[in-house]
Amino acid sequence: MDLEEAKSFTERCSQCAAVSWGLTDEGKYYCTSCHNVTDRSEEVVSTAVIPNTKINSISRGLRKRRKHEKGWDWYVCEGFQCILYHQAEALKTLGVGADLKSEVLHNLWKRYLQKSKQAYCKNPVRTRGRKVKVLEDNLQSSDWASEFELLSDTSCPLESGAEFQSDPQIPKPFPLTKASPKSEAADICSGSVDGVEYSERKEKGVLKMTVPRTLALCYLSLLWQRETMTLSDLLRFVEEDRIPYVNAFQLFPEEMKVYGRDKGIFAIESWPDYEDIYKNMIEVAIFLDLPRFPDITEDCYLHPNILCMKYLLELNLPDEMHSLTCQVVKMTGIGEVDFLTFDPIAKKKRTVKYDVQAVAVIVVVLKLLFLLDDKLEWSYSSLAEAYNEEHREDEPQFDFRKWYQVMKKTFDEKRQKREEARAKYSWKTKRPIYRSHIDKSVAYKRREMVENLQKQFSALVGSTPVAQEKGPSSFQFNWTDGDTGSPCFHGHSLQGLLKKKGQSLITKNSLYWLSTQKFCKSYCKHVTTYEESNFSLSYQFILSIFSFLLRIKTSVLHEEVSLIEKKLFEKKYNESKKRSRPKKVRRH
Repeated sequence: MDLEEAKSFTERCSQCAAVSWGLTDEGKYYCTSCHNVTDRSEEVVSTAVIPNTKINSISRGLRKRRKHEKGWDWYVCEGFQCILYHQAEALKTLGVGADLKSEVLHNLWKRYLQKSKQAYCKNPVRTRGRKVKVLEDNLQSSDWASEFELLSDTSCPLESGAEFQSDPQIPKPFPLTKASPKSEAADICSGSVDGVEYSERKEKGVLKMTVPRTLALCYLSLLWQRETMTLSDLLRFVEEDRIPYVNAFQLFPEEMKVYGRDKGIFAIESWPDYEDIYKNMIEVAIFLDLPRFPDITEDCYLHPNILCMKYLLELNLPDEMHSLTCQVVKMTGIGEVDFLTFDPIAKKKRTVKYDVQAVAVIVVVLKLLFLLDDKLEWSYSSLAEAYNEEHREDEPQFDFRKWYQVMKKTFDEKRQKREEARAKYSWKTKRPIYRSHIDKSVAYKRREMVENLQKQFSALVGSTPVAQEKGPSSFQFNWTDGDTGSPCFHGHSLQGLLKKKGQSLITKNSLYWLSTQKFCKSYCKHVTTYEESNFSLSYQFILSIFSFLLRIKTSVLHEEVSLIEKKLFEKKYNESKKRSRPKKVRRH
């Protein structure tokens, strides 16, 4: 609205007698206190001495709209490009190398635009009779990668964060070929040029970009760079609002008007799901026809040996368990380069959930040590407790019961804080999405009224001091900090759980139960089913706390545990499979 023109109107409101006016897009005055709307006029009858009198106006037509009031002509792909830019900048702030944005993510995005025929091709997709002239004039260049640098060119608004400031006085040029005026139908249904067509497009073989798939592109970039960030870390940073995702469209420049069909494309009001983003990552990699990714070697952060050490530290488990996890990794072959390296175009493509796999290895080791049948782990705990009482000066033995009590208390506190944070999260943005351009004033008035009510409620309740936000960290649990007040089990010994056999150590527990003896058929979407009632309470607790750590469902971790057990106890699985087969009857 035009603030200067609104200030010149000094009459009282007919409903609340306030003098606080704003202008709608239709050129009408509305009271910012009670939202009463009245007609605009050049000459009005003075009502200063006559309260609550309706203003009679002389209509002089609607005011002329400013140049950028209806916004730029922009395309949906540019909206996703803007989101990717801010996500890349956020990752850079979190410590990821600058090459991820300028080289890896940049090239993946260009490859997507080419594969989806939106740019970098001779015949870009047409939108409502107009051609998206992004690279059409420069297609003869031998080096196509140097043209139209989407994420690094100075001609592109995604290069400088200054161009995304909210100051309306700063000009924000947008490098687009001017399109013909949009039709009235398109103007009402979508703020973007191709929003309506994009939402209805169902072209076979083309993978449409979505906001969850922007995270998939980010994770592919992290995986290509072999950065020290897993998928669960990425989703946690999204949940902490360190990476734009929920309502990321509010980062668009002011001239990129978002309304109508754009809501279904850009508005996200739910947290990203691990399985959903992982599935999108694979789909995007296959659609882009990406080559084999760089090898995951033993010195890489994503190798199970390194991730197991990281999660042992975070889960407050003894350091000695790391040698056992390394043995499980070696025996199952999940630490081999060919197994770990992602290759989307391989005939037998193998995908690995690196963080889930590492935690599953730890679960298997806990079962090897304690069996987790609600009996053996507690008897071992009594022995460890008695030993620690008698040998206070020696290195303490690991007490599963004590660890369980510490972790349960910490886990319950963390889970409660997370649930409270989710309940308090404001899904509504200060930049509301309205159905059409003519509904803009109504949407903004409603939003302003909500904000006023929130301010009044906060004033009545009283302001509470906001705790200072901690910096980003790869660890959610910190057991080395003296302020935690919880015992640290990292240096505890497994002496009471192991025994010597020749030159090697083996577990005293010689029993083991398989998480599943029956896998689902190949056409089933999941590996096996998980029903809590079928498993011990200790196993349920282990799965629940580890799943909370990774932001995944317990069934996902249970499936990964079952797959590792299948590799580790292949002979046992084959025997159980043979026993389940029906006996063949010979014919005489």
